[in-house]
Amino acid sequence: MCIIFFKFDPRPVSKNAYRLILAANRDEFYNRPSKLADFWGSNNEILSGLDMEEGKEGGTWLGITTHGKLAALTNYLQPRLDHAARGRGVYGLSNALLDTPWRKLCFGKRLFQEAVAQSQALPKDVLVAQLLDVLSNEEAQLPDPAIEDQGQEYVQPILNKYAAVCVRGPGYGTRTNTIILVDAEGHVTFTERSMLDKDPSRWETATHEFTLQS
Repeated sequence: MCIIFFKFDPRPVSKNAYRLILAANRDEFYNRPSKLADFWGSNNEILSGLDMEEGKEGGTWLGITTHGKLAALTNYLQPRLDHAARGRGVYGLSNALLDTPWRKLCFGKRLFQEAVAQSQALPKDVLVAQLLDVLSNEEAQLPDPAIEDQGQEYVQPILNKYAAVCVRGPGYGTRTNTIILVDAEGHVTFTERSMLDKDPSRWETATHEFTLQS
């Protein structure tokens, strides 16, 4: 169970606006080994965390290249293709199709939009802090018939743990927050807040910055 919010505007009118504002949570077993975000690939052109689970080493859940390609993954309980193209706008993605109206997704998207609405007037570090607050919200959004219907017997026994933007369960939950900002000039700020030693009370934050290559 993961969640991603993003605003995409490839050609912002204002020089203070952002091409991309993305805020994402990675929900995973606390004991699943992984590496913190860094540059890797043949030319150090990919910035992402790395999954180090035996047999799956080297995969990732969220990454961006120095040329501006971005990819992100969430688990999907009931796969179904959606071929509809999406343009500029504000979107939310959890464990279903884009903008499926799960209550936690709608709630988190509203908080995300409130932060984004101030983005041009805020110092970058303040915007990042506000977006991290959005990702840390643990208010369960219940009842949610949409999650119940999709997850059915799989989700029902643990629904109350998964019905918040930030998931907190015994041994499983939100263990990485990621904020990606791409400004009008193509400067990328990638901030990752990661759980330390499988302890939800201990976190560390690191930031990587670079300018997109043409």
